[in-house]
Amino acid sequence: MISSGVIGMPLHFGRMPTWFTERMGSLSEAVIESVVQNYGKSEALTRLSDPNWFQALGAVAGMQYNSSGVTAAVLGSVRRKINARAHELGLYIAGGKGKNAWRAPNQLERHADKTGLDGTALIRSCNLARRVDNNAVQDGYSLYQQHFIVSDEGEWTGITQGMDTASRRARRYHMHSPTVRSFVDDPHTGIVGERGQPILNLADSRAQGARDHMVQLTQESPDKVIDAARGIEFGDHHEVQPGDVDLKRLGAVLAMAHGEEIDNFEDLMMLKGVGPATLKSLALVSEVIHGDASRFDDPARFSFAVGGKDGRPHPIDRAALDETINHLQESVEQSKLGYDEKSKALKRLHRATKQVEEAKSPEADIEALASAEWDRLERDGGHTFMGKVIPGVTKAVMGLQNSLLYGKRDDKSS
Repeated sequence: MISSGVIGMPLHFGRMPTWFTERMGSLSEAVIESVVQNYGKSEALTRLSDPNWFQALGAVAGMQYNSSGVTAAVLGSVRRKINARAHELGLYIAGGKGKNAWRAPNQLERHADKTGLDGTALIRSCNLARRVDNNAVQDGYSLYQQHFIVSDEGEWTGITQGMDTASRRARRYHMHSPTVRSFVDDPHTGIVGERGQPILNLADSRAQGARDHMVQLTQESPDKVIDAARGIEFGDHHEVQPGDVDLKRLGAVLAMAHGEEIDNFEDLMMLKGVGPATLKSLALVSEVIHGDASRFDDPARFSFAVGGKDGRPHPIDRAALDETINHLQESVEQSKLGYDEKSKALKRLHRATKQVEEAKSPEADIEALASAEWDRLERDGGHTFMGKVIPGVTKAVMGLQNSLLYGKRDDKSS
């Protein structure tokens, strides 16, 4: 897992229709529960504290891969489902966006009263996380979201997000309690935003001298300011470009999805009858569940699971999304009863796809893939946030995003 990072997240337009947020919540819930079943609650919190993994989760659920809205959309849609089962899953999500962010301490207090957790310590951690990100990290971003995910053992992950309205960009901050030795000494597991102006990160251990000489430092030149900028930068474009994706990894997924490799893996035969669109989605979702941290440095790849709400890289395939959710939910429920064949098959699907990737090195043509999926979903009832795709119209409207938000023409939209 990366220890710090910067990911540029441009704004996107488009409301969240109920059919979409409900499915996003169901898929995210099933993924998180699968991680808990296979690897434990601590691992689920570890993954949520990884900015790249979190972005990939949003992408497989149908959000635009580089959207700043991933934070509120994913956590907002899954919070209702997770919190209703907090006693069963052992996870609880406090906070939210806007006014809801300020309610996190009271929510944690009520949750601690129910569970016997140390509410005072959790509230202190929650408040300090917000103050560190708002005050110690001086990067020009005003915080407007705070999410605090806690386990029934007291372990927590904090996710906050700030916005710079002038540049129309966002930055997201991640903390994970096992790695927080001090709130003023490297508390973050990741800082996500765009690589750009220098960041004064007074919570970085390398800023000890800055903390000792605060006034002097803030009057000196920017080369003495700490730039916490390791990670990914997303540009001000909405289409998925070849440079955003590991084409070899995506190529292996496509080879598996079209049945070219299933016959080579005996324990995947139960997936033989699954259609290619759903198998593609399952292969990418299984990677989110079972892949190691090195697999998430290209979150854009995961947007090819079911597509995106704004038609990037293609409209959402609701049939594949529903089938993926059903497979994951069945896997989780059957595992509770001691029947883990489906769960093992999904885990094996990720391993098998990696073997194809390593042995045959196929590469995907993402422009051809996106175009073919657009054509198919114009015929077969694809959806965007605007509703059902209208052939020749929806695609043209979606192509206006870059120019409307950033004054840039999207030549790949038509």
